[in-house]
Amino acid sequence: MNALKADAEDDVRTVRGLVVRTRGGWLSLRVQGRALAVSVALLVTFLVVVGVTLTTGDFELSIGEVLQALAGNGSGGADFIVNTVRLPRLLTALFVGAALAVSGAILQSLSGNPLGSPDIIGFTNGAATGALLVIIVLHGSMTQIALGALAGGLATALAVYLLVFTGGLHGFRLVVVGIGVSALLLAVNSYLITRASLQEALEAQTWLIGSLNSRGWTQATGVGIAVAILLPLAFRYGRRLSMLEMGSDTAHALGVNVERSRLILLVISVALASFATAATGPIWFVALAAPQLARRLTRSAGPGLVPAALMGAVLLAASDLAVQRVFSPAILPVGTATGTIGGLYLIWLLVTQARKSRT
Repeated sequence: MNALKADAEDDVRTVRGLVVRTRGGWLSLRVQGRALAVSVALLVTFLVVVGVTLTTGDFELSIGEVLQALAGNGSGGADFIVNTVRLPRLLTALFVGAALAVSGAILQSLSGNPLGSPDIIGFTNGAATGALLVIIVLHGSMTQIALGALAGGLATALAVYLLVFTGGLHGFRLVVVGIGVSALLLAVNSYLITRASLQEALEAQTWLIGSLNSRGWTQATGVGIAVAILLPLAFRYGRRLSMLEMGSDTAHALGVNVERSRLILLVISVALASFATAATGPIWFVALAAPQLARRLTRSAGPGLVPAALMGAVLLAASDLAVQRVFSPAILPVGTATGTIGGLYLIWLLVTQARKSRT
């Protein structure tokens, strides 16, 4: 009886919090105190990263000069450095990091597996395949490359959905099938590069590394519009994730259309990952690590999409700042930093999961 009472008290503590709901109930969020505190801390951290990014570098600026440039009253040099060079790159990092983190949070919740992220399951490689086909075969523009990445990600998601989801979702099977699909697509990408000319191969390989170098307003605007449309949808349907994590029968009993909700959430996740990949190329492990780190900090029973989005933005923006300042004047792609950090995190995660399975 005491154990049951303790579990009931834990459940009550889990659902406590402030409910924020729009008129008509289109969007309803439950805000827990710890999650709110973590979100505020992440937002402050991001603002610090923004300040350091915009004021430091080869041409240092004061905060006053940055603010004047943002307001359109700065000198010619400060205006160019802030509004043409640094700001669009920073905004791209913000949007891409948030998109990848929310995409990973949705997939990890749907699969019930911490390895369920678009780069592990293969959606990122699928987006890369679509982009490579446009670069090497169609010789397309940046807009066409973005559309190719989106089409490749969605096609990969459809294949994985038909292989895994229709027979009932099993997290382990999703990860295993996704790893197989990812390996297959990686081989296809390598083959495409071998069939390309030297110039096309260099362009494709540069894109595959994942980088924020030379990203301007075109990339920032494109991924920003995608995030502005998809994140509200993710937050709206994200409240169903906690119910889906309880199991199909329980979620159905609570009034959730299980298959429809899973399909919509999967499409949102893939679209976020594909648009992010189209803007910067594949940036590994942000989608894997950011949701897990956010959940550990908030100690939330649910996926916590808002803290995950902030964590992804902070991770990518801070990683890009590090490669710009620590390795200057060398121009390193941010994918090298996230790959290194993410690889170490993946090793730690696998070791932790292995220990849990033995206990």
